[in-house]
Amino acid sequence: MSRLKDLYEKKLKEFLKQELKYENDFQVPKLKKIVLNMGVGETVADSKKINAAVDDLTLISGQKPSITQAKKSIAGFKLRKGMNIGCKVTLRKERMYEFLDRLITVALPRVRDFKGLSKKSFDGNGNYSLGLKEQIIFPEINYDKIDKVRGLDVSIITSASNDKDALELLKGFNFPFNN
Repeated sequence: MSRLKDLYEKKLKEFLKQELKYENDFQVPKLKKIVLNMGVGETVADSKKINAAVDDLTLISGQKPSITQAKKSIAGFKLRKGMNIGCKVTLRKERMYEFLDRLITVALPRVRDFKGLSKKSFDGNGNYSLGLKEQIIFPEINYDKIDKVRGLDVSIITSASNDKDALELLKGFNFPFNN
């Protein structure tokens, strides 16, 4: 069992039940999934660029991402319907907890000038999103083998019904929020 899942099951679940005044264990918020998304706009000019992004996201997440395609044509971007424009991966269960552990303890402290994450990035329904400017903050990525520094979006989906409960859940996982 991963370290964060163990923490949630043994300590955090009971703490949140007391703190948020829930009567039932099933009301306590928990992590549902984490979605990683990497947009690769330069595939319009060179379709082989998507392969490097897929390789990077595979190393970061531990599973093979699916390639996303354009839903409609946009002439201003020289984009045609059906072109590959990015990749995404959805993490659940053990891989989700392992990724969150690496994100909190290893990757985020490696960000330059890191002052903490904003508490305003909740969507109103208890989900949190953050954007990373470089994929090289993850130790799995070999700096010498990357062709271009790309960013990625991380969306953390919880079962919380509001932002306050989700904030308490993420604080319990030692998420580095700024004050």
